[in-house]
Amino acid sequence: MSLAGLKREIRKHADPVQAKNLMRFFKTGPGEYGAGDRFLGISVPVQRAIALRHRDLTAGDAAKLLASKLHEERLIALMLLLERYRRGDDGERKKVIRLYLSNTVHVNNWDLVDLSAPGLLGAFLTDRDRAPLYRLARSASLWERRIAIISTLAFIRNGDPGTTFDIAEMLLADEHDLIHKAVGWMLREAGKRDRAAEMRFLDRHAAAMPRTMLRYAIEKFPEKIRRAYLAAGRVSPRAGSQPAPRALKKSR
Repeated sequence: MSLAGLKREIRKHADPVQAKNLMRFFKTGPGEYGAGDRFLGISVPVQRAIALRHRDLTAGDAAKLLASKLHEERLIALMLLLERYRRGDDGERKKVIRLYLSNTVHVNNWDLVDLSAPGLLGAFLTDRDRAPLYRLARSASLWERRIAIISTLAFIRNGDPGTTFDIAEMLLADEHDLIHKAVGWMLREAGKRDRAAEMRFLDRHAAAMPRTMLRYAIEKFPEKIRRAYLAAGRVSPRAGSQPAPRALKKSR
């Protein structure tokens, strides 16, 4: 199969009505986070089936597809890279990761990040130096910062949430709602496996956390503890990190 054949198959499934719906859902209007993105209107299950049929395309072909202006083509490209990473030897995996890190400009919406970051960069760095994630967490790019925190899901699944807490702390003052949601989600995932560790983090930082981040982080807590953490939540977007109030500690 060829890259040109893959593109022809993708276009056969285009649905203009669904494309308009997706453009609204992924905020593609002027000034929105997905401004200018273009959609064909193809469901994710159909995209997965297409990617599976073309999984023998090279990593280089996937990288070319990742540069597409069409959202579905970029998503399928990431599916192809994930498949090559899963099936590849160490040399192939390193090649895939180099391609991924050199093309983050094209991993430019939350679904693209969330699909790819844990299974690629997170998986690769599980037993390696995690310095690339700290670099991404300091990036001016919203999507690179999201890659940094979402990649840590791979570590959480291995019972190692330490990097999640480190990067969450780096992103406490981030101004973007998509980072607030991502950090809160990863804290919640960490807490599913180690509630005490998540609560220690919250005891230190709840007063400095954006409200959305905090709500996501405590979603699975008992109601009494949720209320206590919400009461400790910050009032000002620029509030500094403070220890949790004594009332919160009593509620535990």
